[in-house]
Amino acid sequence: MAKKPAEEKPIRYVCRNRKATHDFELLEKVECGLMLQGTEVKSLRAGKATLEGSFARIENGEVWLYRAEIPEYVQGSWTNHDPKRKRKLLLHNRQIAKLEAEVSQKGSTLIPLALYFKGSRAKLEIALARGKKLHDKRQTLKEKDAKRAMSRASGVRRGRA
Repeated sequence: MAKKPAEEKPIRYVCRNRKATHDFELLEKVECGLMLQGTEVKSLRAGKATLEGSFARIENGEVWLYRAEIPEYVQGSWTNHDPKRKRKLLLHNRQIAKLEAEVSQKGSTLIPLALYFKGSRAKLEIALARGKKLHDKRQTLKEKDAKRAMSRASGVRRGRA
């Protein structure tokens, strides 16, 4: 009996790290799972989390997420979690080895971009990134403004021709 084609599971975003694209040059993106406690999942389903200032680090062949805040679940009791605890990220060994080789280069780091649910599973998108210098940030803003001005002048933005 033939298998049915795999359907795309719906993605529901909990939070995004919008400042990451401004502060870093993104080299490669990777989707990974998270090891979470029960109250953390409930808090995420309520749409509460913050990735600002968080980062990932590889230690002893495992990838860990630091400084990501998932607030305590309101209806939780003594079983509530620590909001800023480090969380293990779930990746294949070959993915970890590849990331470890690239992070060992000077100036590269792992930063989280988005936290979301894919179907019923919590996923985190991390990126291998290199920090931008101040002049790079200014150049990016100039390019964005120029692109916006060109689209405004041509009238394409709102469907005007």
